[in-house]
Parts: sequence; structure tokens; C-alpha cells
Amino acid sequence: MSQATESDVREDGIIESVSGPVVTARDLDARMNDVVYVGSEGLMGEVIEIEGNITTIQVYEETSGVSPGQPVEGTGAPLSVDLGPGMLDAIYDGVQRPLDVLEEKMGSAYLDRGVDAPGIDLEKTWEFNPEVEEGDSVEPGDIVGIVPETPSIDHKVMVPPNSDGGEVTSVESGNYTVEETVVELDSGEEIQMRQEWPVRQQRPSVEKETPTEPLISGQRVLDGLFPIAKGGTAAIPGPFGSGKTVTQHQLAKWADADIVVYVGCGERGNEMTEVIEDFPELEDPITGNALMDRTCLIANTSNMPVAARESCVYTGITIAEYFRDMGYDVALMADSTSRWAEAMREISSRLEEMPGEEGYPAYLSARLSEFYERAGYFQNINDTEGSVSVIGAVSPPGGDFSEPVTQNTLRIVKTFWALDADLAERRHFPSINWNESYSLYREQLDPWFVENVRDDWPETRQWAIDTLDEEAELQEIVQLVGKDALPEDQQLTLEIARYLREAWLQQNAFHPTDTYCEPEKTYRIMDAIKTYNDAAFEALDAGVPVEEITDIDAAPRLNRIGVQEDYNEYIDELEDDITSQLRELY
Repeated sequence: MSQATESDVREDGIIESVSGPVVTARDLDARMNDVVYVGSEGLMGEVIEIEGNITTIQVYEETSGVSPGQPVEGTGAPLSVDLGPGMLDAIYDGVQRPLDVLEEKMGSAYLDRGVDAPGIDLEKTWEFNPEVEEGDSVEPGDIVGIVPETPSIDHKVMVPPNSDGGEVTSVESGNYTVEETVVELDSGEEIQMRQEWPVRQQRPSVEKETPTEPLISGQRVLDGLFPIAKGGTAAIPGPFGSGKTVTQHQLAKWADADIVVYVGCGERGNEMTEVIEDFPELEDPITGNALMDRTCLIANTSNMPVAARESCVYTGITIAEYFRDMGYDVALMADSTSRWAEAMREISSRLEEMPGEEGYPAYLSARLSEFYERAGYFQNINDTEGSVSVIGAVSPPGGDFSEPVTQNTLRIVKTFWALDADLAERRHFPSINWNESYSLYREQLDPWFVENVRDDWPETRQWAIDTLDEEAELQEIVQLVGKDALPEDQQLTLEIARYLREAWLQQNAFHPTDTYCEPEKTYRIMDAIKTYNDAAFEALDAGVPVEEITDIDAAPRLNRIGVQEDYNEYIDELEDDITSQLRELY
């Protein structure tokens, strides 16, 4: 969180009333979204409503003990984040206070109220390597230097977007703190490594382009059936225990994004603890370095103040946009947007606003849109290209997808990964229901899969979709009359669909090999099952009974492809065995 200096702060308001996280003050000289410090302890808050001389504030900390008559101090600046080297491998709360620094200040894991700290270390020095020389002309957004922030990521020092630009008069390599000047311009402007940016304002870009490259997740059901583009948006709704958090963990670990911003928005403490404990120990499969070297965590658990939960998604998306401006592909995981919406509902009720459906504020859809629309594949103002992909988990009460947060999210996002409690109970993971999920990016991403994987990727995938659709229809008949009453060709279709479900769509996140499946392997598993399908129907047409076709020794080996490291050799041998064993039957 950007810190206000002592000269910026002025005592010019008095608390009039306190209602949970909502505080009203009179005679406060402030503007909308200004940061203020409330009460004698200086609790951080944000102006959310102004009516006459009455200002309404949402406070980011517990307000017990705050009472009418206490002072309110305005900073004159909106809620902003500190942007610069030091954000990666960091764990923040919802307003970008580094939790390790707060713990050190308190000497305890239990944080006192009113404690604050800069979002990035102001005293640490970083090695600055210039990318410009004296006499060069720079404009807003231009990259003026490189800082090796972590072994995986080079931090690109940029001219602030609100700068006037100019000619470089002084620049020198060396070790600097984030507040020291690294570049001087002829206008007298001094460029530092540290920037500030208001969290509720989107960072500028030249153009938002149509994404054409997939965000490879390593999860077969996602890459194979419901891909998301780099710069795309996705929602993962599902009831408790269906695997939302594990799915997002898998995406954070394996998605081919340069930077991962993980926002734990109101989730239970044990789930965030798992993230905080696991991520520092994980190896990045892309670089071989620590995964945290390219990860920024924002931890805002369900027992933290509700107003901070409302702001944490904006903190996360602003950090993501900053790395996007450097030309990086960023994946933002928000877990879960339902808790964010519940925070808005609580604050709205305390403001006595007219409620919408199920008590959520009438502007729920607008706020969700504002958040998801900051995703995209962008041409940046410094002629680089970067993307922000946003994947939001939704926790509908009782798994009811008709509730307002899920429905409003579905109107906005282009990829829908519906988690199914029945699949989770059957231990089918990822428990993504292939009959309810969809991706609107599929056709625009097909050329990439054709060029980089196989020419017949779209046709083979469509065969798999048709087979699974036919299985869903046949299962309704099976429920009534039993499988044996079906014609032999339909019995065979059910068997093929079973292998698609078990060998292809099912994946073990805890197996060292099966946890990640590259697109080539995803295709080969799907194609191996199609090879069995084609050979099996040829045998059926030749008069071989369906029982003999499904009893061949080679077929069950399809279920073991996922755990094979040298899968190409295994699949080649398996396809030969399947074809030869079936041909021996006729």
C-alpha cells in the first residue's frame, strides 16, 4: 500500500457513526476513493460515499473500540499500490501490506490494528542495468532499465504512464534503492524504480487485441475440451469440496504464464496456509527455479476484515497489469469471487442501499464486469505485447449455479469450467462436468493447436465431444432398461466413452508424471482411444461380439498412458497391440 507522508496527512474530520466496517465522518475534506486514517489508532479506510458534509468510509481493519468524536485524517490520495522490484516472492494482505514485515514489526503472527508498511522494501538495493543512454528520447511506458529481481524474472523499469517523457540527461548502472533516481530527463523529471498506481484505475494500453494463443494448463480436460486464451477470462464454479482450490493451484503451478498473481479472497485460513506452505517449496517446471520466483500471493482469509476483501482483487489486478506492461503474460487466480461479492453485499447493507437479488447490491454485475474486463491481450504503450488472464473461482451456496454471482459471472467470462459434486464423490478429478462446461475461445485457438500440435486436433477433439454427448444420452436409457438391452454398437460406444472419461479426462494431480500433461500427450491419449474406437467398430462390423471386443488385454492399458514418462513409445506399442488383437478376432 502506498504510504502517505506526514505532510500529506491532515486532521480534518470527526467520526459521526460506526457500523461494522462502515464509518461516517463529518466535515472531512476528501474525494471519492481517497485513503483516510480513522480513529485514534489510525485505521486505514477508503471513502466510498460523500453526501453534503457527511463522508462514508469503508475501513480495512476491525473497528471495535472506534467511537463517534474520534478524528479522521485524509491523505488526499486514492488507494494505490507500490509497484517496483520486490513484489515477486512476496505475500501481501488485501491492501498490499507485506505480511512478513508486519509479523516482524509485531513480533507475533497476530497483527495489531493500525500497523502499516510499504508494499515494497524501500531500503533494499537492486542492481540497475540501463537500457537507454544519455541523449535518448523516452516516452511514457518506455523501458529504461533491467533489474534481475529473481532468478526467473527480469524486472523492467519503466517510465511512469503519467510522465511527460523527454530526453535522458543522466543514467548510470549501479545498485540503487527503489526511491533513488536512476534516470534524469531534460524536463527535470527524475525516474525511480518505484511507481504508484490507483488500484481502481486500469493502466493504459494502445489496443486490446483478439487473443490467438492458448494458456496451456497441463490439464487434459481444460486444454483438450475447454481451452482458455492468454488474455482470456474463465470461471470455476462449484460446491464445497468439488476441487475449485486444487484446480486453481494446478493452474498456478503449471500454466505457461510468465507471472502468477494468486489472490486468496476470503477463503478459509487452512486453504491459504496450504498455498503459503506449498508454493515456496515447489519447483517451477518451466525454469527449474523456485515457483515463488515468479509468483505474488495476496492472502485475505475469511477472518480478515470484510472491507479489505473487497479491495484485494483490485490490488491483484493492478499488480498483474504492471507486469503485463513489461511484456509478460500474467495469470491471475481469484479464489473466490463469491467471497468478494459477499463483502460488497455486507458493505451495501450497512449503507442501507436498495438490495438486488438475494441481497447483493444492484451494481454487482457492473463491479464484476469492471474486474474481468481488465483482462486481455494488450498492445502496450511501449510497443511490447502482454496479457492478463483472469481465472475466478465461484462458490455458489449449495452448488446452485442459478444464484446471482455465478449467473452474472457467466455473462462476462468466455470460459466456464463447471465443477460437479457427483464427479468429486466418485473421485473423478478434475471434477469438471464436460456436459455443462464450455469455452468460447475454442475456434479462435484451433489454428494454434493445428500448427503446434497436430493437423487433425479439431477433428479428433470433435469426435471425443460427440462420443461423450452420445454417452450422456445413452445413460438415460441405461437407467431405465439396463446396458444389456442396448444394441451392440451403442454398448461399444459406452465402453469407448468410459475410456475417454477414465484415461483422458481424469488426471491425478498428486502423481509426479500425470500432474502435468503437455498438449502433444493430451492429443496422443485422445488419438489412442480413437484408434481403439475405429478398430473396435471394424471388428463389430465383421461380426465379432461386443463382449470379445471389450475383453482384449490391450484395452485396459489405455488407462495407464497418463502416468507414462516415455508415452510416445508406450502409445505406439499399445496401438499396435490393440489393432492386432482385434484383427485376430475375425
